Amino acid sequence: MENLSEDILRSMPEALIFADLDGIIRQWNPGAETVFGFTAAESIGQSLDLIIPERMRKAHWDGFNKAIVRGGTLPGRTSMITRSLHKSGEPIYVDMSFAMVKDPAGQMLGSMAVARDATARFQEEKNLRRQLAELTPKPEQPAQ
Repeated sequence: MENLSEDILRSMPEALIFADLDGIIRQWNPGAETVFGFTAAESIGQSLDLIIPERMRKAHWDGFNKAIVRGGTLPGRTSMITRSLHKSGEPIYVDMSFAMVKDPAGQMLGSMAVARDATARFQEEKNLRRQLAELTPKPEQPAQ
């Protein structure tokens, strides 16, 4: 039981990523290897930019830095589906939740994220929305 936390982290199917205050990946579990395609050896020591699409990086870092200053994520924020990068180069969608990690004295250590691949679900929902839009009658345009 002395390594129970390590056993849990290794066994969880979701990705668990911990990054320090500089956004450098320090923990990367086997679930993260499955979701993102990068091994722990390829990921640990790298910037979170490894899995953040370039067009989303400014917004990510703005939010990351605000959470550090604030001492946590916004209250009530649960998970969200967001675009991410896979080692293969294919864009993926992940359902991700975030939390700031503090030591017992309250000192901020970094940020953690838990993610699962939501690409298939996202595409299904997108297709359903498109089909619904095609079935929904369009309002008639006024005569001009």
